[in-house]
Amino acid sequence: MYFCNERMKQTLQAPQLRRQQLTRYIAPLREGGSLPALAEADDGFKYVVKFRGAGHGAKALVAEMIGGEVARACGLRVPELVLLDVDEDFGRTEGDEEIQDLLKASRGLNIGLHFLSGAMTFDPVVNRVDPLEASRMVWLDAFLTNVDRTVRNTNMLVWHGENWLIDHGATLYFHHSWDGWEKAAVSPFPYIRSHALLRYASRLREADAEMRSCLSNEWLRSVVDSVPAEWLVYEGSGLSVENVRDVYAGFLTRRFDSSEIFVNYAEDARQALV
Repeated sequence: MYFCNERMKQTLQAPQLRRQQLTRYIAPLREGGSLPALAEADDGFKYVVKFRGAGHGAKALVAEMIGGEVARACGLRVPELVLLDVDEDFGRTEGDEEIQDLLKASRGLNIGLHFLSGAMTFDPVVNRVDPLEASRMVWLDAFLTNVDRTVRNTNMLVWHGENWLIDHGATLYFHHSWDGWEKAAVSPFPYIRSHALLRYASRLREADAEMRSCLSNEWLRSVVDSVPAEWLVYEGSGLSVENVRDVYAGFLTRRFDSSEIFVNYAEDARQALV
């Protein structure tokens, strides 16, 4: 696992996700509200696909893309994210009516994570994690306001002896209500108390310094700018696509500049556990 120095920070590029066509629906993964599925694309690889027609709509895809690429930029292991097209023929032979409805509602651009064949679910009771790595992951989830990396559902895999992060669709939860995003950006994030790795995150200050060396406000804006425009049409919000981009970028940069707030809270929450 690598971490940024100042020179790497200066050369960090905006993510450029590959785009592929889905060709074969393999099986639903009956976990979570996003109704993901295992599917194959025209590059011959299998992906865990999140569909824009699922319960949380395109917002879950936005969170997946931003969350996953921020984690990757910080040197944490995340399966490759790929933009995946669903056309009217995809899944036509699927017999489940609920799945047929989901695929019809998901025509267009969706997102997938490269399928890690043979990976095992990370169990914080059984699997061990280095204190600094745990601290980096806790920092990431506090920054992204990820409510979904708990002991019961770690959203982590062990693959070839290494820890991998998956499923960032529950990050950036402020976007389910646009009101008060400025306040949310500087919140301490109380949900971090339930984080699967908080007990082991004894080096949060060091992680904060490292993460801040990896990212910049300019790069965070570039990530937001790389999100497909069709995912940012939020009916009823009264916001244009560019307005929506500005809100996401404003949230991320303000939160990044205020990292001491959520780091202090996480440290206090950890002390209460140990």
